[in-house]
Amino acid sequence: MLLRASAAALAEMIARREVSSLEVAEAHLGRIALVNPGLNAVIQLAPDALERAREADAVLASGAAVGPFHGVPFTVKDWIEAKGLICAAGFAERRDHRPTRDAVVLTRMKEAGAILLGKTNVTQGAPVYGRPNNPVDSDRTPGSSSSGEAAIIAAGGSPMGLASDSGGSIRWPAHCCGVAALKPSSGRVPNTGHFPRIGHLSDPRTVIGPMARAVTDLEPILRVISGEDPGDPGAAPVALGRARDVDLNDLRVGWFASAPGAEVDTATARAVGDAAVVLAGHGCRVNEIAGTWLEDSLAITRSYWARRRSLSLRDWTPFGPPRLDEASVERSVFEWERFCRRPHRTTSGTRRSSYSPCPTASPASPPRSRPLAARPKACRSESRSPPGAGATIRRSRWRAPWPRSSPRSGAGHAPAWRLRIGR
Repeated sequence: MLLRASAAALAEMIARREVSSLEVAEAHLGRIALVNPGLNAVIQLAPDALERAREADAVLASGAAVGPFHGVPFTVKDWIEAKGLICAAGFAERRDHRPTRDAVVLTRMKEAGAILLGKTNVTQGAPVYGRPNNPVDSDRTPGSSSSGEAAIIAAGGSPMGLASDSGGSIRWPAHCCGVAALKPSSGRVPNTGHFPRIGHLSDPRTVIGPMARAVTDLEPILRVISGEDPGDPGAAPVALGRARDVDLNDLRVGWFASAPGAEVDTATARAVGDAAVVLAGHGCRVNEIAGTWLEDSLAITRSYWARRRSLSLRDWTPFGPPRLDEASVERSVFEWERFCRRPHRTTSGTRRSSYSPCPTASPASPPRSRPLAARPKACRSESRSPPGAGATIRRSRWRAPWPRSSPRSGAGHAPAWRLRIGR
């Protein structure tokens, strides 16, 4: 039961003394020991995890006030620094690097009472740790970048975790492994302590966000890690609202089930289409996105990833061989700016000059290894109405100007199986 419960449920059970934090930590560490040899998902364990769990039980017994995740274990992607634990981030030259302090998001999770179990592998970690595997089928991909985090959550080794995303690195692994995840809007969560370093001007796309067994855990985790940070000028001082206060009649939802060079999975396409129907039935303004913008944004994304980065935000210390010359870098920035200003068309033909996408949620779904490319013919109707709801989903030739650099935007292109929701 402990290995299937949501993080919020575990916190409630610990608070009510139905189970101890030590029992929860031991259960998850035992699960990691069992499944990790085949997954290669967890690359380091926190040596003090059980000690922290005992301390959490003692604090609770004293009657002191506790945080929302008191005594609940979690894991973090290797790109997020933890004091004293190696942060190789997949780079051989960093295989012995031990940060002297925690990333801001890690500090905030600990302040909320959560207990770090360990760090998780990344797809790019192959030079140091080998590649992580899919928890259901080792012949299938676990996704890219935050794959170890998604894999260990899906396998029951962790109830929740932190990862990062630029062009799908939270969302795609979550899809492939069947867990819940969220890429927050840029500027919502501070990136201080992330490696590769994320500059608020040079990299307004990459963000840190939550993964969990249950979609209901995503909002409380986001609430813990979000907020301004003096060390990150890109972290916006904007209060986070509550999901329960959202008026669904004021939401626009854009969805699509295609991606350049990929194949559609019928079951996943159907699940996303059904989710869109449900949202329409609750009053959301739902449109299927049908345009050529995704292919264009993918080319921009690849140029963006090819730029050299610095090991430090204090001194220019680039790593890796240059893959773009100066002219190509300037051209990629120009293409990005032009793309952001491109107007898009709705079904009625109205032209709009801008669109601010909101966070992208990845609901738990059956494990799949590949993104979607085209919807089955059965899903190609011009409109769909849920039973008894009288709501309609319309197709729209919608060119969304992603990526955006505004703090409100969920920067980066979304994988093909996602819903985009915005006001």
